[in-house]
Amino acid sequence: MNKPIKIAIVGPESTGKSTITQQLAKHYRTLWVPEYARYYCAALTAPCDLQDEVNMFHGQLALEESILAIAEQPFIFTDTTFLTVKIWSDEVFGETPQVVLDALPQHPYDLYLLMDIDLPWQEDPLRDFPNKREHFMEVWHTELKALQAKYVLVGGQEHRLSNAIREVDRFLAPLLKTI
Repeated sequence: MNKPIKIAIVGPESTGKSTITQQLAKHYRTLWVPEYARYYCAALTAPCDLQDEVNMFHGQLALEESILAIAEQPFIFTDTTFLTVKIWSDEVFGETPQVVLDALPQHPYDLYLLMDIDLPWQEDPLRDFPNKREHFMEVWHTELKALQAKYVLVGGQEHRLSNAIREVDRFLAPLLKTI
C-alpha cells in the first residue's frame, strides 16, 4: 500500500482540535495521531524550556511515524503537528530550534483543517493564551502559507463536525478514486 494520506487538524488553543480529530477518525473508521505535547506538558515539573520543545518535536514525530507504520487505511488524521512547536517556540522563546525548522519541509501533510476561533474558550491548565486567539489564528495562516500547504478553515459551533467532514470528503473524492 502507498503511504497513507495525512490530514492534520490544527489551530489556536481551544478550537476543538482533539475532539474533531477523534470524531473524524471514528466517522471514517481510520487511525488518528494524538497530540504528544499534551501528555508531555502534563508531566512537566518545571516551566517548559526550549529543550522541552525539541523533545515534543521528536515525540510528535515518533508518535506519528508509529501510527503510519501500522495504518492499513488509505488516510489518517493527526491532532496537530510539530508545526505547533515552531509557533510556540517563536512566541514564547523568540526562536525555533533548528532541528524543527529543518524538518518542517520534509514532513508535509496532504491537507490541513485549520480550526476557527469561533468556539468559546474552554479553561484548561495546559492552555496559556485566552486573549491571543486572533493573533495565533493569523500566525497559523502565515505559517501554513509559508509551507505552501493546502488548507481550509473549518468553523461553526453547531455544525463543526459536518463542516469538517464536507471538507475532507471534497479533498478525498478525487484521491480515493486512484487508490
